[in-house]
Amino acid sequence: MRGNVKITVNIVNATKAHTASLFFFHGSGSTGRNVKEWIDTLNREELKFPYIKIIYPTAPAQPYTPANGLLSNVWFDRKSISNEVSEQVESINSICQSVMELIDKEVALGIPYNRIIVAGFSMGGALSFHLAYRYKLSLAGCCTMSSFLNKNSLVYQHLKENSGASTPSLLQFHGITDGLVPIQWGRETYNNLKELGVNAEFVTLNNVAHEITRNEIDSFKKWLLNILPEN
Repeated sequence: MRGNVKITVNIVNATKAHTASLFFFHGSGSTGRNVKEWIDTLNREELKFPYIKIIYPTAPAQPYTPANGLLSNVWFDRKSISNEVSEQVESINSICQSVMELIDKEVALGIPYNRIIVAGFSMGGALSFHLAYRYKLSLAGCCTMSSFLNKNSLVYQHLKENSGASTPSLLQFHGITDGLVPIQWGRETYNNLKELGVNAEFVTLNNVAHEITRNEIDSFKKWLLNILPEN
């Protein structure tokens, strides 16, 4: 996949003056519209805020190795769904550069990096890790749901090279019965990031598989409003 791909977005504008932005990235094979509908259903109404704009991007269709090379809406390619394999660096870097263009558009509208949060489910959370802890350490925060980083991730390397730098706060959710992304992968990611100086919280979810739950959305909203208070 070449850089500068076109990413479509679904937007929920702030209901009053826009002073902060949230990017929420869907999981593999989904779309921004689908994850928005999922979150709105769990929230019992459309998720919206007086001063926070929400952007739900849709990943471009590209060949996805775990799906035998079939086209899928994925943020990047991976050799397999495993934390043991090496990262597909070119694929990850390409999408990060394209998404950073979307983030920079918010900055051009007057929203500083420290008023922008990245969040995502599954692969969307993995993308958020790369954006927050490799590409823009000055973001306000990062929230991931059922996500992980590979053992030798470039994210860890970047944080080691920038030891002592201020980093975004992290809220990480993971279901104990997740059969696609074992909770051990998420916990290992959390432990590695915490050791590298990230202010992180790991929330385990009982009887939760590879999914988003109402409790997650409720907790996420409280965390979000704490990280991004009205100014």
